[in-house]
Amino acid sequence: MSAAEARVATWATLGLVAVTTIWGSTFFLIKDLVGRMAPADFLAVRFLIAAASMLLLFHRSLLRLTRREWLQGTALGVVYGIAQLLQTSGLEHTSASISGFATGMYVVFTPLLGTVLLRQRLPSMTWIAVLLAVGGLALLALRGFSLGYGVWITLASALLYGLHIVGLGAWSRPGHAFALSTLQMLVIAVVCLLATLPHGPMLPPDAQAWAAVVYMALAAGAGAMLVQTWAQAHISATRAAIVMTTEPVFAAGFAVAFGGEGLTWRMLGGGALVLAAMYLVELAPRRANALPAEAAHHEV
Repeated sequence: MSAAEARVATWATLGLVAVTTIWGSTFFLIKDLVGRMAPADFLAVRFLIAAASMLLLFHRSLLRLTRREWLQGTALGVVYGIAQLLQTSGLEHTSASISGFATGMYVVFTPLLGTVLLRQRLPSMTWIAVLLAVGGLALLALRGFSLGYGVWITLASALLYGLHIVGLGAWSRPGHAFALSTLQMLVIAVVCLLATLPHGPMLPPDAQAWAAVVYMALAAGAGAMLVQTWAQAHISATRAAIVMTTEPVFAAGFAVAFGGEGLTWRMLGGGALVLAAMYLVELAPRRANALPAEAAHHEV
């Protein structure tokens, strides 16, 4: 990897960390909203707003996509939209902590799907990072684990998120990130809108709910999809999945800072394991690549 590519990969990683920070800030908002709105209604309104904003900004770039890219973007949008419906419905049937852990299992599904579908061969260090990330998720989220209906459909959503990450890693191109993001968002909005039939989406019940939906539409929806699509054009799917496991770390941080929760050893230990996993896939390989160059410099 050249120095320029390494810098772009670093920015891609930082972009994904920013995305997971925003996602972590929305978890308590979603839990509150699904108590007052049907999940499909909430998602339909959220993604319709996100799709409209992206279409307004990037409609011309859609015309530059090839027929193949239209098919790829549509497939990615369908997968992501169904995953959103399953995950949000799962929150109605299980605790937020269990849902967070089950959703984070895409960190396991992503390399498995990459191996099966794309014949990718992953180094042993990557699998160690995956195990560390899962251990961190478990420490952060689990207080006992029962495989009820909510857990199963949330695990199904995690499998689809893993498939989306793999597909995005294979199909995203730096020059088409805005167009591909916009197309995905349009398809996600259609999928969620269809889930509200036959009555159609019910609107948020009050101003506070509207504010939460708009924030999640623009920041955690449109903005996050743009950054993720661009970032995955520059880093591998498995690396992206491991970086995105910082979401529950940030969710715990927001819970402590704004939700009145106390800081516990589980939060510290789980966060440390997730950060260790990020180090293995992000920093350790670069350091190893830099050592020969440093040695040559010292020899001169």
